[in-house]
Amino acid sequence: MPIKSFFAKIYANRVAKKIYRWANDPVKTQEKVFAQLILQAKQTAFGKDHHFEQIKSHQDFIKNVPIRDYEDLKPYVERVKNGELDILWPNKPVYFAKTSGTTSGTKYIPITKESMPYHVEAAKEALLLYIYHTGNAKFVDGKMIFLQGSPELDEKNGIKIGRLSGIVAHFIPGYLQKNRLPSWEANCIEDWETKVDTIVQETLKEDMRLISGIPSWVQMYFERLIEVKKEKVGNIFPNFSLFVFGGVNYEPYRQKMENLIGRKVDSIELFPASEGFFAYQDMPNPTNNPNQGMLLLLNSGIFYEFIPADQFYEKNPPRLTISEVELHINYVMIVSTNAGLWGYNVGDTIAFTSLKPYRVIVTGRIKHFISAFGEHVIAKEVEQALQEACKNTDVKINEFTVAPQVNAPDTGLPYHEWFIEFEQLPENLAEFSLNIDEELQKQNSYYFDLRKGNILRPLVISQVEKNGFQDYMKSIGKLGGQNKVARLSNDRKIADNLKTKK
Repeated sequence: MPIKSFFAKIYANRVAKKIYRWANDPVKTQEKVFAQLILQAKQTAFGKDHHFEQIKSHQDFIKNVPIRDYEDLKPYVERVKNGELDILWPNKPVYFAKTSGTTSGTKYIPITKESMPYHVEAAKEALLLYIYHTGNAKFVDGKMIFLQGSPELDEKNGIKIGRLSGIVAHFIPGYLQKNRLPSWEANCIEDWETKVDTIVQETLKEDMRLISGIPSWVQMYFERLIEVKKEKVGNIFPNFSLFVFGGVNYEPYRQKMENLIGRKVDSIELFPASEGFFAYQDMPNPTNNPNQGMLLLLNSGIFYEFIPADQFYEKNPPRLTISEVELHINYVMIVSTNAGLWGYNVGDTIAFTSLKPYRVIVTGRIKHFISAFGEHVIAKEVEQALQEACKNTDVKINEFTVAPQVNAPDTGLPYHEWFIEFEQLPENLAEFSLNIDEELQKQNSYYFDLRKGNILRPLVISQVEKNGFQDYMKSIGKLGGQNKVARLSNDRKIADNLKTKK
């Protein structure tokens, strides 16, 4: 057995025991994190403004610290950017993760010397747990690729600024550096299409075993590989055995990806964000069950609160701790972190699939939904409806998004318009459309009522030409990296843009 995989198995066993120790004592783990966060931030400007010295319990915290989004936190962030110390967290951040906001423009999320290690360790732990449960460590003896943003960083007042994936690239362990691709030079290429073409040339003759990235951009990489070699990715890389992804639900992409590869490969789902690394898939998933969930990281310097999504916009919604959540309820996730975020609305909605240990799935974004007619359809529901409609068919889908059509062009009933880029069309598009509609009615009772009450007509599919979504993302400067197409919009900004490109 090669030496790297041999020692990886020993190390994985040790790390797994450590992880499941805190996972099996979740409430105490979160109480300890909460107490430590309050203690460390007492003397910061935020801590003094919000009377941290008086906070002894979660109820005290609720009274003193309101829920915030980035705009609410921005005055404190600006003070940090201007060089002030001890504002949100002791001293100052070592990095700002620069990310695009839908309403706030560019956001600068602090990363401190206390929070940075968790961004790195979590991804490593996910791989080690995969080794622990499967015994498969062969991938560590070959090449690995991480499709990510540029590692080149700016700096202001002693704080380095860049994309999260680019920041993390500076922390790849030394023992993996020789195995890791792409090269530093390729990673620094800003133009995504040029970058992918360069990566294709760098990897064509390598023994690629692990490939990681957002599914839509990995799909683009696979397509370019196939264009060059005229064969499936699984033949180009015969030892490719593990796909690591995050950021979006993989299920809408799975069939297309497996077709590009030419066979099934194991996968690991991650839940990273600039605000923190929240969860990862800790157990193998041989049945590809999208509802298995990811282990919520309760011991990573993050204190979690959960607000039922249907109560989020109430004046004083309940703020639940980990001990109060229930299975299969859609929650808005609120975090307080050792990077200086307090009562912060990440924007993601999650649901718990297990309480022993606590595992979650991402159900969407609290601001990404359709409720033009009172239906409040969320991402998980449209993804599940599409997945069910595609079952036992040859239909392959590259990308899709959904928007309401309030003012129908034919002056008839309004409807949901689905923009779908097909790789393989259904034999009967009208029947396929009705199948999705019926599945969505099963997923969402409000949509069911609107359909049965003839308030809405059946959904309408608008076909998007090949590479239409890539062209759209390029046109708004968000091609590649960590950028994703919104599954749902309550307006027609994306829809109308796609219409003009048809």
